[in-house]
Amino acid sequence: MADLVLKRLPALAKRSADHQSVSLSHAEGSGYILCMTSKISRRALLGGLAAVGLGQAAFAQSSLAPLASLRPASRAGDLLKTYQPPLSELIARAGLPGQISVQVADVKTGLVLESHNPLRALPPASVAKALTACYALDVLGPGYHFATRVLATAPVVNGRIDGDLILAGGGDPTLDTDAIGEITKRLREEAGVTEVTGRFLVWGGALPALNGIDSEQPYQVGYNPGISGLNLNFNRVHFEWRRNGDGYNVTMDARSGTLRPDVQAARMRIEPRRSPIYTYADGGSYDDWTVARGALGAQGARWLPVRKPARYAAEVFQVLARSNGIVLKSPELIETLPDGTTELLSHQSAPLRVILRDMLSYSTNITAECVGLTASTAHVGQIGSLKASADAMNQWAKDTLGMSSVALEDHSGLGDDSRVSARDMVKALIAARSSMGIKPILKQHPLRTEDRTIIENHPVTVHAKTGTLNFVSGLGGYIDLPDGTELAFACFSADLPRRDALSREERENPPGGKSYAANARRLQQRLLARWGILYNG
Repeated sequence: MADLVLKRLPALAKRSADHQSVSLSHAEGSGYILCMTSKISRRALLGGLAAVGLGQAAFAQSSLAPLASLRPASRAGDLLKTYQPPLSELIARAGLPGQISVQVADVKTGLVLESHNPLRALPPASVAKALTACYALDVLGPGYHFATRVLATAPVVNGRIDGDLILAGGGDPTLDTDAIGEITKRLREEAGVTEVTGRFLVWGGALPALNGIDSEQPYQVGYNPGISGLNLNFNRVHFEWRRNGDGYNVTMDARSGTLRPDVQAARMRIEPRRSPIYTYADGGSYDDWTVARGALGAQGARWLPVRKPARYAAEVFQVLARSNGIVLKSPELIETLPDGTTELLSHQSAPLRVILRDMLSYSTNITAECVGLTASTAHVGQIGSLKASADAMNQWAKDTLGMSSVALEDHSGLGDDSRVSARDMVKALIAARSSMGIKPILKQHPLRTEDRTIIENHPVTVHAKTGTLNFVSGLGGYIDLPDGTELAFACFSADLPRRDALSREERENPPGGKSYAANARRLQQRLLARWGILYNG
């Protein structure tokens, strides 16, 4: 039978009973045409309709490339819904080992539309940051500012302080070297300080001092730094090496936008070995690093975590104060602020809402932890550990968002033992939708084709937080459909036995980790496309 070309999509409903296969092609200047051949293929029909309906063929065969289009006539949309496979079949097709928890609900009514193992609690990874943002917005308020202060135990007389100068952190996770440079400049120009005869004291006690977020992470990963009430450059130091004859030139600096002072708070030695690539030891007043010579090429650089952030920030302050003509003694860390101090100046962070927007966009762990610890301190009083702070947030989530079994061990989602179910996450997103203003600061999550190409001008919009750990993947947020329907959803997947079997060193780049993450993201995209088809109109 010769190929038939149909220019009207509704004709498909009549032709589908003729046992002919359907594929899509693009008619120049006139939308889409249907090419009928001698056999019907349910998957080809489904894929073609998905391409017409929502701009991506989420379930199409690889030969049917997803195409962007305007919304179809309602009859085609209804037929497209009819051909959606069951959710369980879609999840089975993904071939993800381990466990999966999924739920989607209508935000306006709270009606659960569909779910798969919704009570299965799994690691949320960085999706936990969405809960932390809600916690901070509720407890601290969107206009909260972190303050880094400079204090003195004696007045400034003719530019001179006959007493101690104190750098007091306020838990700001965004303080960088450029900001320290501005503070030291203001110390001279605004406060009029030219000389300090006493000590240079440093206080980071606004938050508990932590050696890292998760003790099971590789030593060298920059996303697992130490934390204190005084932080700098997301508590990372820039390590750079360049071959020089038979050896290497090595620098460790605290670079930011315009400044890059060298530091001694973190030190590096090159050792004649091939592995392990990095080792770390507590050097007392500094971080003591070594790197394997066999792992270095001609040149390179990477960010390493800082385990002594208050001392790191103090050293940079001392260096930049000297550049402004103020010579300070070696910094001394103190646990409590002395009585009778005078505030010389205060550096204010951006408003909390802006900080949280950036945290959700760039998924910065230190921001989540500092914000969460600060919120817990304001909520329940002095906090002694990260786990205690997470417990306070868990209880808040149960009391305020109606979550029933949330069990986070930190505020960033980095820890292995954190657990959240899809049902609890959806419940929290619906509860926080209006009262805490979380949706506008969530990053827009693009819909993509099967080959990961972003679909421009897609009629469905998604605002969500992603989460990725080794053999763990999560996505949670909101979906806006063309007809005005708003959905809240969560999808968590994890192969915990495979993750638990990894050694510390394997955790930076484990075999099979990238393919698992890619397959999990593909499933998430198919779920978004499915919900956009089923619940629109």
